[in-house]
Amino acid sequence: MRLLTFYEENQYRIGISTGAGILHLRKAAEILHKEYPSTMLEAIGLDEDKKHQLKKLVSLAVEKSDELPACFLEESTLQFGPCLPNPGKIICVGLNYRKHAEETNAAIPNSPILFSKYHNTIAAHGQRITLPKESVMVDYEAELAMVIGKTTQAVSEEDALTHVFGYCAANDLSARDLQNKTSQWMLGKTCDGFAPIGPYLVTADEVEDPNDLQIGSTVNGEVRQNSNTKDMIFSCAYIISYISRFMTLQPGDLILTGTPEGVVFGMPPDKRVYLKDGDIVTIEVEKLGLLSNMMVNPMNEPV
Repeated sequence: MRLLTFYEENQYRIGISTGAGILHLRKAAEILHKEYPSTMLEAIGLDEDKKHQLKKLVSLAVEKSDELPACFLEESTLQFGPCLPNPGKIICVGLNYRKHAEETNAAIPNSPILFSKYHNTIAAHGQRITLPKESVMVDYEAELAMVIGKTTQAVSEEDALTHVFGYCAANDLSARDLQNKTSQWMLGKTCDGFAPIGPYLVTADEVEDPNDLQIGSTVNGEVRQNSNTKDMIFSCAYIISYISRFMTLQPGDLILTGTPEGVVFGMPPDKRVYLKDGDIVTIEVEKLGLLSNMMVNPMNEPV
């Protein structure tokens, strides 16, 4: 399934992308007298039987789409919410693509480099991202993100991917001047809106192998990144297994797995043009759709 959230009456609603349009899950379930998850976290936490029932509900609604016109929406009319509005932990992996490490003249890491983002960074497809007043070096980073689907502690690499509910595209926006103020990257990674995710949360069964997906980015239509998740130094399975040795992962935790080469910071200094007002950054990950956001100048004068 390809799940999403959208705004309706100042609330997040769950939608599911189908061949008949975006299914308004709540409306369809109420008309068909079926149970349904009212939040994305509830959907992630469904047991196998209830997941099967949800798929049957979607199939039934599509089958009866001619009788349920109010339950199917045009995607172009929606105001998207983040595909995971309230993640638990947000864990990111730095320098996880070999060619990206090489372009930034960084050593190939021996273990995953982990850092955190916070809830304030989460943004939706189509949302305008305000550039921070304190930075003039905001960069894009196309990333594959994983959403954990069940409690995960010290899981083996072989079993790790069975703990993934689904995947989404993400943009690990980074203020390089803030990031490099100290040896700790947090400041440059945690500005408001610096983790757009979406537009869809695609269940793991539709992705199959997360380490064989095309991934890339464009800025105003110009290709900047064009790679494949095969270039990861640490695979998705290894990342989950590694993290779970040190902390318990819970349903709804979000893991960003690193970015390939082609970021502004990887270019020669005289070629670097960082993001500015009006730039549209689009992230594309195979099978997961296109995530687009416009960058805008801050509305207020600097303090």
